[in-house]
Amino acid sequence: MSFRLQPAPAARPNRCQLFGPGSNTKLFAKMAASAADVVNLDLEDSVAPSDKESARANVIEAIGSVDWGNKVLSVRINGLDTPYWYRDVVDLLEQAGDRLDQIMIPKVGCAADIYAVDALVSAVEAAQGRTRRIDFEVIIESAAGIAHVEEIAAASPRLVAMSLGAADFAASMGMQTTGIGGTQEDYYMLQDGARHWSDPWHWAQAAIVAACRTHGVLPVDGPFGDFSDDEGFRAQARRSAVLGMVGKWAIHPKQIALANEVFTPSEDKVAEAREILAAMEDAKASGAGATVYKGRLVDIASIKQAEVVVRQSEMIAANSP
Repeated sequence: MSFRLQPAPAARPNRCQLFGPGSNTKLFAKMAASAADVVNLDLEDSVAPSDKESARANVIEAIGSVDWGNKVLSVRINGLDTPYWYRDVVDLLEQAGDRLDQIMIPKVGCAADIYAVDALVSAVEAAQGRTRRIDFEVIIESAAGIAHVEEIAAASPRLVAMSLGAADFAASMGMQTTGIGGTQEDYYMLQDGARHWSDPWHWAQAAIVAACRTHGVLPVDGPFGDFSDDEGFRAQARRSAVLGMVGKWAIHPKQIALANEVFTPSEDKVAEAREILAAMEDAKASGAGATVYKGRLVDIASIKQAEVVVRQSEMIAANSP
């Protein structure tokens, strides 16, 4: 272990982040009543330029009037290359009250982007006398973002979560696809004439996970565009979970249950993790540093793996309504 230990990320469930446009007020109560851990009210891509101001007003009103329960409440502001983002920040912090948990910053390309928003947020908080600090989550959705992912992860103590935005990321990288997440038809290998599809998002996800885990940030998988394909969503989510991501976006209500299913450790996995911990306790009591569990070697590293599963299960249970 390095002398510099990995800081722990925020201890909160983040299995599913449900998105809804700030211009559609009819969705707010449904989002609040959903089983998503995080609700993201959107002022960016899902809102037309002509609706930006009214959507912002809708969101500000809903933050104080809707019962959001114990959900993490987040608002995605507009990008820093637009004329809307500064007013998003100022109006949210001056008018929305203390129920807002965090701001999502899209299309982050470098640490300076986070610094700019942090400076504005800090100034408004000080001017308003806000005692509850607003957290940040960011989206990596450009070549610059992935190239600077570690410096972004370390950019601010406000940063608690980071997601991969597949569509804009693909466009920025010049990828020849219009798919949003999932397996891509032309991204395959040949073996004995048979096609084998691999994951074009894997390397970017792994880079995000490594940067996030280094700096105590929650890594989250982004959208899966084809909401008619449940199995495709499950497959993408399972790959993300194995890599170390803690959750996934839902762009349609039917994806909430799928994300919660994948990112909630199963009873069998939790039971096995507890059995591994018990087996290692017995081994330590006898002076051994390793033991055999179901025919395989388990040691100190196995304890760390098992503890991840158990902690995640206990955290989800503790935050369930």
